[in-house]
Formats: sequence, structure tokens, C-alpha cells
Amino acid sequence: QVQVVESGGGSVQTGGSLRLSCVGSGYSSCKYHTNWYRQSPGKAREFVSSIDADDKTTYADSVKGRFTISQDSAKNTVYLQMNSLEVADTAVYYCNIYQIPYSGSGCGAHNYWDQGTQVTVSS
Repeated sequence: QVQVVESGGGSVQTGGSLRLSCVGSGYSSCKYHTNWYRQSPGKAREFVSSIDADDKTTYADSVKGRFTISQDSAKNTVYLQMNSLEVADTAVYYCNIYQIPYSGSGCGAHNYWDQGTQVTVSS
């Protein structure tokens, strides 16, 4: 069972920066990649960014050029560096570790989530 612990949320003013951290533990021999999602009040949870084991990254259009995802495999930690924050970035941010299914390996698709961390950006 993979455990997910994230930290780093807080309150900043427009244009400020925050860095979120996501630490995973309890990994098996399966392969994983890590995603960040966010959810604002009254809105559906939305994808923010992801990184795979080969350091391939993807970003939502709304955060491209402002957010950077990275990982330190030795520490089982994924970071989300958020710069030039906007009021629209205010949300609860969730780290998601996705177990990649692989036929014959005993690895099925599975999502592991943390409880989320609040990011508040004020003008």
C-alpha cells in the first residue's frame, strides 16, 4: 500500500511562489507516476501536472511557464514549484500517485491520494 504525504501549502500574494512536496512510501516493484491535481470551491478537480519515472513532464495549459514539476527519486519526493501565482490558482492541491497497470506482473491500475493542501493566493 503506497502512502502519500504532501506539504508546502500556504498563503501568498499575487506574483508570489510556493513549493509543494509529495513524499511516497510503500512502493512495490510496480511502476508509478505522480500527478498533481487541484480543486477550487464549487469546481471539479482538475489536472495540474505530472511526471513519470523517465522525468517526462506534462502541464495543464493554465500553469505552463509558471509551474515546474520535478522529482528526487532518492528521496521518493516529487515537487511542484509554483511561481507567478495568481488568484485563480487558489485551490486545494492533491498529490496523486498512480500505479501503472502491467499485464502479467500483478500490477493493476490504482490511485493513491493524499488529503490535500490548501494554497491561497490573494491580490
